[in-house]
Amino acid sequence: MASILYLALFLAGGLLIIHSLLPGKSPLIRVWLGLSLGLLLMMQLPALFAHVLGFTLAAHGAAAAALIALVTACFFFRDKSAPRGMTPADRKQLAVMTAFVLPMTVLSAYLQYTHMIMPAADGSLWCGQSTYGDLCMHLAFITSLENASFPPAYSLLMNTPLAYPYLADSLSTTFYMLGLPLNLSLVVPGTLLMALTYAGYMLLARKILGSRHKAVLVAALLFFLNGGLGFLYDFDMAGRDNWQKVSEIFYGYYKTPANQPEYNLRFSNVIVDLLIPQRALMGGWAMVLPALYLLLCSFRERSMKQTVMLALWAGALPLVHTHTFLALGLFSGGYVLGRLIMDADDRRDVLKRAGVYLGIVLVLAAPQLLGNAIRQTVEGGVIRFQFNWVNNSGGYGMIDGYLWFWIKNVGLPFILIICASLHARKRGYLDLLLGMTAIFVVAELILFQRNEYDNNKLFYIWYMFGAILAADYGSIIMQRLAGLSGRHVLCALFIFVSIFSGALSVAREVVSGYQLFGANAVSAGAWIRENTDKDAVFMTGQQHINPVCSLAGRQIICGSDLYVFFHGLDYRALESDCRRFYEYPSENEHVLKKYGVDYIYVSDYERADFDVDYDALDEKYDLVYENPDVRIYSVGGNAR
Repeated sequence: MASILYLALFLAGGLLIIHSLLPGKSPLIRVWLGLSLGLLLMMQLPALFAHVLGFTLAAHGAAAAALIALVTACFFFRDKSAPRGMTPADRKQLAVMTAFVLPMTVLSAYLQYTHMIMPAADGSLWCGQSTYGDLCMHLAFITSLENASFPPAYSLLMNTPLAYPYLADSLSTTFYMLGLPLNLSLVVPGTLLMALTYAGYMLLARKILGSRHKAVLVAALLFFLNGGLGFLYDFDMAGRDNWQKVSEIFYGYYKTPANQPEYNLRFSNVIVDLLIPQRALMGGWAMVLPALYLLLCSFRERSMKQTVMLALWAGALPLVHTHTFLALGLFSGGYVLGRLIMDADDRRDVLKRAGVYLGIVLVLAAPQLLGNAIRQTVEGGVIRFQFNWVNNSGGYGMIDGYLWFWIKNVGLPFILIICASLHARKRGYLDLLLGMTAIFVVAELILFQRNEYDNNKLFYIWYMFGAILAADYGSIIMQRLAGLSGRHVLCALFIFVSIFSGALSVAREVVSGYQLFGANAVSAGAWIRENTDKDAVFMTGQQHINPVCSLAGRQIICGSDLYVFFHGLDYRALESDCRRFYEYPSENEHVLKKYGVDYIYVSDYERADFDVDYDALDEKYDLVYENPDVRIYSVGGNAR
């Protein structure tokens, strides 16, 4: 109950702030911006006070007090204009949004629940296909941030600061600390963030497309059910193999049409391969859509108030999701250039507005970037040049022809994006086109992570606008075909071909289910959480399914290379030390002293990866916990 009341306080605070500052916006916009701001403040304020108080209940109390003070200040400096009411156009937009956002939110809630350590009757915890890899990392962050000092440490690698955008995970930590079960601490904020993303995208599309509600709906379908032409590879000559490839879509591991690396299909569906498993990205998208909306309003409406709000909002994004912040910066640069061209008679105002925006963002974002993104990319040596993204994997030459790669990955909308780009100036979208182009060019030329696939986090922000322009150009075609029999059939066929791969990918995720933690692992994690100190250090193997760090939130020596390698960290010496100790404990006791190890964890994973010397462990250390799969030894009688 405390977590829900805390959430309600911040959501109400966000609504009151937006109502005070932007009464001229439609009620739909005010509610969306208000709820988004409430969640953004719920991420930012406790983390801000945690630098003094630790991520404790005291920091959360201080955050609540700061929120109340902020709401009060906004009330005294409020815009005293009469609030705008609902118009007939708003009501129609609400009906269209309800028809899309409501079922998508229900779907998202189901996927969140079944994919975020869903408890089973036997005590095990389950996940879905798309969360099997990343979820344990996010769980480790969420559980380790409880009562942690700030800046936080990286619980998956000793003596390493957390150079990762953690605010979406710390939001779940807040719910967890305030009494919500661990699984629901992911499900509740995850569902809210996805609902805001759906609503925000449609409202952004409406800002661009106006009252063409059908085009807004089509844009949402093209974006959220994206998947390219991958289904053709699965259904091609399906009768010859008795439809085996089609059945594998629903029962194979990563055999969905939108994600088939063997066919160079890499533009994965945004719901199941990005929003559900990648929690930082989920938070980033929910928060960047209001920033993009304010960006358009600021320059098109020439509102300095919205410019300042935009800058403050953008400055809060680096630790929510750094890739999204970068995409916003790139889009903003191209967009401002477009406004300078389009507003030739008022370039001074455009430059003044851009200067205010840039100045505030630099002041707010620089400390966050210097402490996190720079350490991971520049210092980690992972930033590099590579033309044409994954189609030139490793820089060894293009796999597909350039245009065909993008057509088969994005699908038919890519053709409409090209056509819309040629007419952008005539349609008044030059600013959007230049913003999109800035993202696309940088993402096509520079890789920012060791995993080259991660550049898709930039490309999808480009596609947010690309889908809107495709829907706009499609509506033009429909107007030109007025009176032609069968034009609606052509439209339906286009939409079907554009979303079928994505729909199949979503359907596969709905039926997916994998055990993540067995009942014995869950029991071991619960014992560790209840009977060891918060700052205890554990020696474990490098498996990614690790209850010590993921369920109990304890520091381990070296986590899975699935995480630490792709985070640009040097972990080889620590990994070697762990192996040497497990196999030769007597000769390597200094390893325990080197890292200040309090407990030694031995499970089926350690037994599979190492030739564990049980005799030495039993002789030298106290066995403080045991179940059929797990043994835990105390190095110095540390169990409470």
